[in-house]
This record gives sequence, structure tokens and C-alpha cells, in this order.
Amino acid sequence: MTTQREKHEPAEPVSSTVRAGDLDVGFIDEGDGVPLVLVHGGESDRTQFAILRARLGAGIRAISYDQRDSGITVNPPVPYTLGVLADDLVALLDALGLQRAHLLGTSFGGAVAQHVALRHPERVASLVLVATTPSFAMGSEAIDELLHMSHEERQNAVGDFFFTPEGQAEQRARPARTLTARTPEQGVRRHDVARQHEVRDRLGEIAAPTLIVHGTEDRLAPYAGAVLMERRIPNAELRSIEGGRHGIAVEFADTIARWVREYLLAPARP
Repeated sequence: MTTQREKHEPAEPVSSTVRAGDLDVGFIDEGDGVPLVLVHGGESDRTQFAILRARLGAGIRAISYDQRDSGITVNPPVPYTLGVLADDLVALLDALGLQRAHLLGTSFGGAVAQHVALRHPERVASLVLVATTPSFAMGSEAIDELLHMSHEERQNAVGDFFFTPEGQAEQRARPARTLTARTPEQGVRRHDVARQHEVRDRLGEIAAPTLIVHGTEDRLAPYAGAVLMERRIPNAELRSIEGGRHGIAVEFADTIARWVREYLLAPARP
């Protein structure tokens, strides 16, 4: 019989580090098949995707990594931009010997993925944008509310922001894996970068096939942003999760993993 822990908390694969550009980047590389880079959210790290990764199945090589000021990645204590984070991801592809990869970004990670698609279109096979936005301004009030909390306050508040009432009840049965602790200086750098995100007028330049997955009750990345991305990105498809909030990649991991498999492993997909 499958226990609650076995069902919801798969064992985390072994992490490694690799020299990518000027950084020592922490990452997890598991599975064989089409390469899919998992780009974590603003308050998370490479371990965010344990539940989703376990459901992706055969035929997908799932790679998650730590952005700057996250997890075990080592970077200089200086400000940076979304463009720098996009270039970091491409440096990771170079370090792993990958010419192209599919990118799945959640929340802030979806913003990073959008910037990669705009700066390095030749490196992106497709985009999967989960619970993300084309503009920080679209959800700035709720985001600022969350960002101005301490780490402990965010841990207590995250349930209501991230999960439906049913999902919150399930989350209480296991430790939170959504947030990672950072120093105040790291947090300031991350939050400053998040506020830079604005690509509404550039969405038409994204050439990669794009799957958008979004909850209709997301306060941090309002559903209107998903609708806008579908309308303006030339080859985009929106799949909605009715009532879903910001943590759909965890709460609805089975559904999203199935959609990702269908999308990446479609016969016409490169």
C-alpha cells in the first residue's frame, strides 16, 4: 500500500554542481529523453519540483537548477538582472552539452524562461509557462504583500496564496517544500529582479511553441496575464485549472505532468 509520504513526498534525487559561466550551479539531472529544464520560482530552489518530477515519467530528462542566490549555487554578492538570469540558464545548457532544451518555468521561473526565449530563441525548443505573468505590475499588490513578510511569516501565509482549501488540508499532512530560506541581502536582490519583469509589449517576439498552464484564482499571477500571453504569443495554447491558485504545479501535479508529457512528446515536437 502506498503511504501518504510515499505518495506526496518522493525521495529527492542527488544534487550536483557544475561550472556554468562564472558560477558554480547546483542542479538535479534525472531521467533520459527530451531535455526539460525546470526553472524554479522566486522563493524556491532546485528542490521545488520533487512532486512534479516524479510524475513526468519515461522519455523526459528533467533538469532543475538553483538560480543565483538560491540553494547551493555560488555567485558573487552583486545585483543582477533578468537578462543575466537568462544568460545563466544558457550557460548551464552549455555546461551540460545541450544545444536546445524545453523550458518549464513556474512563477518567477516563468519570467526567466520568457527572457531566455527572447534573448536566446535558438536554444529554446518550447516553453511551458506555469502560474506566471508577462509583467510584475499585473500582480504587484499581492506579490509585495508576500515579499514584505519575513521568511517565517511567508511560511505561514503561503498556504492561502498557493493552494485551494482542499489543497491546504492536504499540505498540512507534510512539511512545506515551497519556500527556501535566504539571507536578507539575497532576498533584496531577488525581489529587485522580480520587479524588473515587463515583457507585455514583447510577447509577439517569442518564437517558441508555448503551453500556458494557469489557475483561474491565482492572486500572485492573475489569470488575465495568462489570457494576454495566449493572445500575444504567436504559437501559444492556454490550459486552465478552474479554481487553482499559485501552487498548481504542486497541488495539480498529476494533471500538469500529463499535459507536459503530451506537449513535449507530441510526434511533431522537436
